[in-house]
Amino acid sequence: MRLTQALGKGTGLLGFGGMGNSGRDSRALLAHALDMAPDRLILEHDREVSDDEMAAYEVLLHRRLEHEPVSRIIGKRAFWGRDFKISPQVLDPRPETEIIIAEALRGSAPGRLLDLGTGSGILAISLLAEWPGAEGVATDLSPGALAVARENARAHGVADRLSLIEADWFAGVEGVFDLIVSNPPYIAADEMAGLEPEVRDHDPEMALTPGGDGLDAYRAILAGVAAHLAPGGRLMVEIGPSQGAAVTALFEAAGFAHVAVRPDLDGRARVVLGLRA
Repeated sequence: MRLTQALGKGTGLLGFGGMGNSGRDSRALLAHALDMAPDRLILEHDREVSDDEMAAYEVLLHRRLEHEPVSRIIGKRAFWGRDFKISPQVLDPRPETEIIIAEALRGSAPGRLLDLGTGSGILAISLLAEWPGAEGVATDLSPGALAVARENARAHGVADRLSLIEADWFAGVEGVFDLIVSNPPYIAADEMAGLEPEVRDHDPEMALTPGGDGLDAYRAILAGVAAHLAPGGRLMVEIGPSQGAAVTALFEAAGFAHVAVRPDLDGRARVVLGLRA
């Protein structure tokens, strides 16, 4: 079977199975099965696909039909122009989280930055890669997540400027920072059942929800931030689309100035930020 025929078969299978973006997904999975860069598929469209390669491809297609995300199947996700390794121990990075990077880069480069609940390390690593003079600290409760973040830091050349700490928010963190960022768990307990299976069944629960009303992480961050954010320093957190008013109120109650909500590309509230007065 030629490559174009294999791709057509995969696209049709995913489309029949109700998978959106079936063409894009089938291309990514076929490239992974063939150990080939996706942009090579067009250039090598007449390439023969062996029986063993086709069998491996079909295994990947059926995993996708079971609602396993493509990024989890291939073990990586593109974020802010870089590929990051992911594993079952970390949240699958979402494009909307790039809003934090965009907003952070609008300001001056910090001397030190802190990423709370780092997961795969996408925020701290992306920012350190953009700011070669900065140093960072990133915390997470999960040793497995920190191992992934450590690999990503090495892959992107920032490992010598990033300290990784197994910690619950600020526990064990020393010193003050000019910028603190976080994409904490924020799904309310009663919203979990309504999540897409790609999220509910494959992201670690501790990275999705703190339980209750979904705001406990923000309460913990704002309770400890005064001891670690320099005067005039910036705090930025990702939020759920319905949490803008509640998190803004928490920022203002903690004494932050210039508190604002930034939308994602779909116009939904996505990031709350403020300055320490």
